[in-house]
Amino acid sequence: MRTVDLIQRKRDGEELAPEEIVYLVDGYTKGEIPDYQMSAFLMAVFFSGMTDREVAAMTECMIRSGSTVDLSSVPGVKVDKHSTGGVGDKTSLIVAPLAAAAGVVVPMVSGRALGHTGGTLDKLESIPGFRTNLTVEEFRAQLQRIGLCFIGQTPEVAPADGKLYALRDATATVESIPLIASSIMSKKLAMGIDALVLDVKVGSGAFMKRQVDARRLAQMMVSIGRRADKRVQALITDMNQPLGYAVGNAVEVMEVSQTLQNAGPTDLTRLSLELAARMIYLGKITPTLDEARELAQRKLLDGSGYRKLKEVIAAQGGNPLVLDKFELLPNASGEHQITSPRGGFVSAIDAEDVGRASALLGAGRNTKEDQVDPAVGVILDVKVGDRVEAGSVLCRLYYTSEDHLEEAAAVVEGAFRIASHPPEERELILEVVS
Repeated sequence: MRTVDLIQRKRDGEELAPEEIVYLVDGYTKGEIPDYQMSAFLMAVFFSGMTDREVAAMTECMIRSGSTVDLSSVPGVKVDKHSTGGVGDKTSLIVAPLAAAAGVVVPMVSGRALGHTGGTLDKLESIPGFRTNLTVEEFRAQLQRIGLCFIGQTPEVAPADGKLYALRDATATVESIPLIASSIMSKKLAMGIDALVLDVKVGSGAFMKRQVDARRLAQMMVSIGRRADKRVQALITDMNQPLGYAVGNAVEVMEVSQTLQNAGPTDLTRLSLELAARMIYLGKITPTLDEARELAQRKLLDGSGYRKLKEVIAAQGGNPLVLDKFELLPNASGEHQITSPRGGFVSAIDAEDVGRASALLGAGRNTKEDQVDPAVGVILDVKVGDRVEAGSVLCRLYYTSEDHLEEAAAVVEGAFRIASHPPEERELILEVVS
């Protein structure tokens, strides 16, 4: 078969056979298909889409491009959780300890910040000494010992995905739903999990701006999981305003600590409990979802989720006292307040703008090679629906350098909308796909 013929057929909206998908992915991974042809194929997929059968074949091929992690020696049902990326989304650091405290084995494979969205690994690495670059042997041993481990994707796992993602990043094809689905699921399924809970974000601060696209992505990932005989559920959740109040790295760890002590923001607590409950249910700890919700709530209230996170921090080289003494975390040297130009009600907070402002301060990265500043970020003083007076504080920017402070302040000022009447309440959890 010829690569150009496959590109042409996909450009014209035809379905490719599984062996043709394998030919393309394997050929590109081995260097036999050049970047310019694979770029053309990715753009054809971007515009023409892929069928579920094509996506399943692509995912399987990417899994087989490297080694898979065997967790069969670790007793218990292994359940991971994945978010498609949002602003202020620190749920993994809350959900994983709650589920692990309830008896679920949680192999948490996480990513880094890119663009305006945050990354779990960056948040954890704001804890001095915390290691995420564990070997597979260390990963397996920690899961066996304490039931929870945070790790980044290892180079041996789904290398085809790493190569394809870099090309997608350079060819404006990152937002393709089938390519996102195969990328996420190849990494997850290669890590030896039995079940997966997905948090698919939709709104201004998410990659998916429309609910119909978020639903399609969720359905596609659930379908891939089912074909691999895994239990998968997806929540579609609102990301039109930041989740919680803190956006950054160390500042989000502080909010995680507060939330695990049952003193966190209502939206963050509610979503975290629902995600943890679904992990507990898929992990077969309880026979019903309602019982899983009750158990997740108990693990929050009795402090066992909080203690589990401390245990993980200690196991991975960090100081667990950071959850009690925030001065042990990196702290910014400067604070800049954004105030309301008039009185009224907060009708909108554009999550993408808040994420961009935080990234401008140094909390995010534009390329994978960029370094993040763990101390900086944005902390909201208000949420959508709150009443404000003229001159009252809307948010605070925390910085260590004034280089981009003015630009960040201008961006975040534009994120807030003040209206004379309170807005209609929006649901946080919009749909469940299972």
